[in-house]
Amino acid sequence: MFIKYTTIKEIKDHLLSLKKENKTIGFVPTMGTLHRGHLSMIERAKCENDFSVVSIFVNPLQFNDKKDFEKYPRTLEQDIEKLKSVHCDILFVPSAEEMYHDLLSHLSEAEHCLSKEEELIEKTLDFGMLNKIMEGKCRPGHFRGVCIVVKKLFDIIEATRAYFGEKDFQQLCIIKHMIKIFQMTVKIVSCPTIRESNGLAMSSRNILLNSDEKQNASYISQTLFEAKRKYKEYSVDVLKKWMTEQINNNPFLMLEYFEVVDTETLTPVLSWTDTENIRAYIAVRIGNVRLIDNIQF
Repeated sequence: MFIKYTTIKEIKDHLLSLKKENKTIGFVPTMGTLHRGHLSMIERAKCENDFSVVSIFVNPLQFNDKKDFEKYPRTLEQDIEKLKSVHCDILFVPSAEEMYHDLLSHLSEAEHCLSKEEELIEKTLDFGMLNKIMEGKCRPGHFRGVCIVVKKLFDIIEATRAYFGEKDFQQLCIIKHMIKIFQMTVKIVSCPTIRESNGLAMSSRNILLNSDEKQNASYISQTLFEAKRKYKEYSVDVLKKWMTEQINNNPFLMLEYFEVVDTETLTPVLSWTDTENIRAYIAVRIGNVRLIDNIQF
């Protein structure tokens, strides 16, 4: 039976009763506008646990651009129907006030509303290189906001396993790091990127693309996979130059970054002999939409 909760007390009370029965809980945190990638994680959570819990919360603290927060797609009614179609057990849809108490609506003022616990999280986490490049560099404060909300959700749900997509691989690395720092017991499960038929990585932001933009957005993954096929023919610097030219030659696309890093540490790779675990990351702007992708070389 599908149940929706909007308050922390309600869902904690329900989950406490399940835990007393030694039931396992699989948790999929989302910001909504669900797509096949989300649903595949929910289906996996159901297969590997007694109960599945999904959260939908557009977290203001992880948006460094207020306009980006405001235009982020929200499709709750459709999301609920999709959750029911994959037999999700529990949905948690808190408000910003429920999650952050006296959180003000203006993002520029949000930091002043952090609790002592949240300030402790910010001071305790040392990401090393994990948040110094790529999304961490382009979106100041983004991963701090991610960690604050994910830890709060973990403390509320107390899941056995939590499921995250590899499309946001840098985020996945940072969440795994946070788990170690706070010695949390939840097991993080990495789920492969789900792609559309043209190769475009599924993302909630894809809904913001018009038909021409969506068609041209597929060139991002096509070029990324082409780079994987030929990367050993070039030096790292030459490959990055080639990738920049390929993306920017498409009039719909503008490259924000293309980085080649060690999969585990996210340390930039300067030579193909630096490590055997290489992952390439890309961020591209197409119109008013920003898309990211990554693949293992």
